[in-house]
Amino acid sequence: MREIVLDTETTGFDPESGDRIVEIGAVELYNHVVTGRTYHQYINPERTMPQEAFEVHGLGDDFLRDKPKFAEIGHAFVEFIGDAKLVIHNAAFDMKFLNAELGWMGLPHLPYDQAVDTLLIARKKFPGSPASLDALCRRFSIDNSSRTLHGALLDSEILAEVYLELIGGRQPDFALAADTRQNTGADGSEWRARPRPEPLPPRLTAEEEAAHKAFVDKLGEGALWTRTL
Repeated sequence: MREIVLDTETTGFDPESGDRIVEIGAVELYNHVVTGRTYHQYINPERTMPQEAFEVHGLGDDFLRDKPKFAEIGHAFVEFIGDAKLVIHNAAFDMKFLNAELGWMGLPHLPYDQAVDTLLIARKKFPGSPASLDALCRRFSIDNSSRTLHGALLDSEILAEVYLELIGGRQPDFALAADTRQNTGADGSEWRARPRPEPLPPRLTAEEEAAHKAFVDKLGEGALWTRTL
């Protein structure tokens, strides 16, 4: 099962009011294990950066001016995520921006059921408790000391750790599920143990067999395996 843990940084809160994505970071998981494959891109928003947004992520106009526009990286981004589940903290926010950017390119929207919202998982698992990314890091003792400003790739790496804790760790079924690979032959076909057509020859030597018989004879009726029901 392939999943992409994803985060974005933006110029504000509403793409319909002209706000744009300025950074995307993503981490690939396969069967709930980090593969080491990532996606990271800074993006020129084609507008000025509001001061309140700059104070959140520190991405200013000078830094972003020479970065590619979303229309230049959109196809590569869609190719990277494919049909994988998108693990996002407060998924409605990021999906709203991603679909706005894709729509402006004339590309299909990402279906909302492709997203897994860790914010909703956390609120359901810990009702009434703080569910921000920083709060969940404290709960699970995850080191987020390098998170002085919001950054999409760093936040997605931290979120990957949080997500694995929320679902029970890297092996959420605690190895209780059957491993079907043990019942698969080298050619991928189903394999099951069957009786041997010819029994294996005994490995006891004649001397060992004689010594065992002599020992049993000494036990007499005390040997349970010689009794009949």
